[in-house]
Amino acid sequence: MSLSLISDSIRHLICADLRLLRQSPSRSFSLSFRSKQFSIHQLSQISRSIKVTARGDGAMETTTAEETVSGGVPNNTMKLLFVEMGVGYDQHGQDVTSAAMKACKNAISSNSIPAFRRGSIPGVSFGEMKLQIKLGVPRSLHHQLDLDKVKSIFPYGKIVNVEVVDGGLICSSGVLVEEMGDKNEDCYIVNVAVYVGY
Repeated sequence: MSLSLISDSIRHLICADLRLLRQSPSRSFSLSFRSKQFSIHQLSQISRSIKVTARGDGAMETTTAEETVSGGVPNNTMKLLFVEMGVGYDQHGQDVTSAAMKACKNAISSNSIPAFRRGSIPGVSFGEMKLQIKLGVPRSLHHQLDLDKVKSIFPYGKIVNVEVVDGGLICSSGVLVEEMGDKNEDCYIVNVAVYVGY
């Protein structure tokens, strides 16, 4: 059995497959990653994408994500320079696209990227800037998301991949304001990570 893990925290993604470990806490567990051992308590500190493979003898092996990630964000189609993160809210009107657009604006609005324009990266021109976008959107709202509108927020950079995953939040705004387009009291919250590279 193998699992492709694309996560900031491995523990959260593999805990479902480690139920037996939780039921038997006295049982020893570790992961090997490029000759380094990790205990179950250190898993939350690992932030690389890896592939975990459970062998028939109960041992687990790992390999780097570059061997396993094909469509997720981020992936190896670009050299990653930095990550911008943001959150967006739609408090009235129940428009998840608006919340996603606000999240993207939030992620990019307090950053400047002079390196691409000034030629600070040898051999890389402004036109080679690439973006990968990962949106955390409540699952029940995925189908309402207009990705073309979300992509329009980015003034430059080639968007090479967009991934929508379960995330964000639907909560109550505490008030229904019909004149603002409310159908109910729901407030939509979307999270985003924008990966910038070339």
